[in-house]
Amino acid sequence: MGIGRDNYALARIDLPGSSTHGWQVRLQRRGVKYGKFFGDGVFGGVDRSLIAAKRWRDRLLERLEGEEMVRICTRSTRNRSGVVGVSKVSVVTNGTTYEFWQATWSPEKGRRRCVKFSIRRYGDQEAFRLAVLAREEGVGG
Repeated sequence: MGIGRDNYALARIDLPGSSTHGWQVRLQRRGVKYGKFFGDGVFGGVDRSLIAAKRWRDRLLERLEGEEMVRICTRSTRNRSGVVGVSKVSVVTNGTTYEFWQATWSPEKGRRRCVKFSIRRYGDQEAFRLAVLAREEGVGG
C-alpha cells in the first residue's frame, strides 16, 4: 500500500540506524498544531501503521470541521486565521477593547474593500464565518 493521492498531512519517518520507522500525522489549524506518530512496530507493519495514521487524521479533520470552517490554503507567515484576507483585530478605544473579524480584498487595482464583524455581537465562530463569506463574495468566489 503506497501513500498515493491521500497523503494530506502524512509523512513517512525512517531514521537510519534507529528503530524509528512509521507514519507521522501533522497539521495546524488557526495556530494550533496537531500531531501523532504511528510506529510500524506498534501497529504491525508499514501498511497497518499507514491505515491507523489515516484514520486518526480523518477523525481529527472531522472534529475540527465540526468546530469551525477548515480552510486548506497557502498561509502567509502573517496570516493566523488560515484564510487569506481574513484576520482577527483588536482595537482599544477609551479603555474599551473591541474585537472583530475583518475581511479585506481588492475588487480592482487601486481599490480596497474591508468588512468587519463584531465578536461581541456575533460570537467568535459566527463572526469568523461571516468574514470568510464576505471575503469569498468580494473576490468573486
